[in-house]
Amino acid sequence: MSTHGTTRSTVRSMSAVAVAVALAAGTLVALAPVPAHAAGATLPFTSVEAESATTTGSKIGPDHTQGTLASEASGRRAVRLNAGQRVEFTVPRAANAVNVAYSVPDGQSGSLDVYVNGQKLARTLPVTSKYSYVDTGWIPGARTHHFYANSRLLLGRDVQAGDKVALQATGVQVTVDVADFEQAAGPAARPAGSVSVTDKGADPTGQGDSTQAFREAIAAAQGGVVWIPPGEYRLTSSLNGVQNVTLRGAGHWHSIVRTSRFIDQQNSAGNVRIQDFAVIGEVTERVDSNPDNFVNGSLGPNSSVSGMWLQHLKVGLWLTGTNDNLVVENNRFLDMTADGLNLNGNARGVTVRNNFLRNQGDDALAMWSLYAPNTDSTFENNTVSQPNLANGIAIYGGTDITVRNNLVTDTNALGSGIAISNQKFLDPFHPLSGTITVDGNTLVRTGAMNPNWNHPMGALRVDSYDSAVEAQVKITNTTVTDSPYSAFEFVSGGGRGHAAKNITVDGATVNRVGTVVVQAETQGAVTFRDVTATGVGSAGVYNCPYPAGSGAFTLTDGGGNSGWDSTWPDCSTWPQPGQGTPDPDPDVNLARGRTATATGSQDVYTPGKAVDGDANTYWESANHAFPQSLTVDLGSTRTVRRLVLKLPPQAAWQARTQTLSVQGSTDGSAYATLVASKDYRFDPATGNTVTIPVSGSVRHLRLHVTGNTGWPAAQFSEVEAYLS
Repeated sequence: MSTHGTTRSTVRSMSAVAVAVALAAGTLVALAPVPAHAAGATLPFTSVEAESATTTGSKIGPDHTQGTLASEASGRRAVRLNAGQRVEFTVPRAANAVNVAYSVPDGQSGSLDVYVNGQKLARTLPVTSKYSYVDTGWIPGARTHHFYANSRLLLGRDVQAGDKVALQATGVQVTVDVADFEQAAGPAARPAGSVSVTDKGADPTGQGDSTQAFREAIAAAQGGVVWIPPGEYRLTSSLNGVQNVTLRGAGHWHSIVRTSRFIDQQNSAGNVRIQDFAVIGEVTERVDSNPDNFVNGSLGPNSSVSGMWLQHLKVGLWLTGTNDNLVVENNRFLDMTADGLNLNGNARGVTVRNNFLRNQGDDALAMWSLYAPNTDSTFENNTVSQPNLANGIAIYGGTDITVRNNLVTDTNALGSGIAISNQKFLDPFHPLSGTITVDGNTLVRTGAMNPNWNHPMGALRVDSYDSAVEAQVKITNTTVTDSPYSAFEFVSGGGRGHAAKNITVDGATVNRVGTVVVQAETQGAVTFRDVTATGVGSAGVYNCPYPAGSGAFTLTDGGGNSGWDSTWPDCSTWPQPGQGTPDPDPDVNLARGRTATATGSQDVYTPGKAVDGDANTYWESANHAFPQSLTVDLGSTRTVRRLVLKLPPQAAWQARTQTLSVQGSTDGSAYATLVASKDYRFDPATGNTVTIPVSGSVRHLRLHVTGNTGWPAAQFSEVEAYLS
């Protein structure tokens, strides 16, 4: 479900510790077994970021701007490979399999050649944009997203720690984000007494339709085991009436079911065990009315899902009906166009633990108390990476819910790392009640700019969206690292100022936040104890309840707090990342990632492409319609001394001259000319780059273009602004 589809009524101006450190550094992600008390899942693979590997390609990022490749990458960085370029990983552990998160340009497909210690394998790694570039225009603030997908390969040989595995682009440009290396076990043996789907006529080549064979095997194996041997099986419609049975494969690298709708049933007697195979769908767009899910509905009480590889579906598990005492553990959720898992009411005693979720198109893990409250249910020791539209973990209502020891990284666009919320979406909704325990979680690079609110969401958010938070919300032992904006946010996202109260934050370590530690935007109260912060970008606290006059937000110092005792002084403005730092770095591009607007744009060549930090993407104005202008909001008034304008560096961009002037404004309405109109030559022989000295204290920079000898439109791939 979409988590932030409602626009605020008024917009103001304005890890396991070792794992977390590795993530923050953007290098090796140590996802091998970690102590039981640490945050995140214990996983059978180790991930290596492409930007930490050796490459002949070009590195992109970091970037937190919605709608860019870098912003949706883990670590906000990746490596772009053109044909013939490669990225070479040093293998961190014994392995015989690899999974790669990648992106290719929209509409294109191809493959990556794979080399082991310099020897080219006969097997290639397929790459495609088929499952990417998802549009959800009905969700306010959403842009085209879901740029990455995952592709896996059994190498056909064993490699050891220190060996080299290289990926080389051939006929298509590929952006490589991260590679997961693991030692995949061989296929498991058939359980004694099981009913094999092949005995009922299933086709392990994937050519024939195996739907009826699966149904007959399930019917024959009541109280026993349905065996899915190694192979690929194609199902053309969903299964139902699944109860009192175990569905078991030989391991998800070996037993693969191809279907976008595996189980669709609203009721079950339960006692369903699903384990050790892959379900890979063909969902290429998000259609909320379609049950394009691994499980849609109910598995019934006392069921379990474990050891599964779930990919290219709308949702992994969309659970309604009765699912009491369900256990979902040790699974991988990859490339969903919506949620990874959503407990959609009537979940009692459910445990979701030790799962890995990457590249979800909405909330990765959610509990939504629609029709009935979710109660006594837990998300624990899960690892969530790159949810590219909403939250890493979201709790919408419910009673006595626990979120414990999870690792969430790299949220994007409309979400926080963890959201505890009374946003109801539909009625009848059951708000938060009892005790909500949020303990031992690690949040890395989480929180995002909300385009509906025109200011950001914190790494951990408590949101009295549709009603006051009356539950006891206990937030303990939290680590927040490299939040692009704030660490803790308390807000009433519906804009009506409902109170967020009964909240305690005990024991937190905040390492680097772009703006503030505490972002308080509604009435209410919270007590902080033993919260330490370093690397605070703007101030310790932003305390500005909305609407004005709706009530106060009280922060109580319970002792042991340090590093965040200052308060942002002006509720009429929103602090920008790093604002308040006394000596801004003169070499920092002030325009990068800022809001860009234009008088017009052509097709996908939108204004944001000129400030995304990637010289290969570009803004192009409406054609045959001079004059045109591009305006960049720097976020605050700065004394700009130098502009650098770029076009893509490829030789295909032949030399051209653009005629333009530079204008500036402090308020976005009255503009003064900083540099009079002049011809500027962009030549690929000199990098297609133009430098323009300027002098002015401005917040808004405008390039006013009246001509272009190379194309009948204004064009810029990057607009950079510097203090010196």
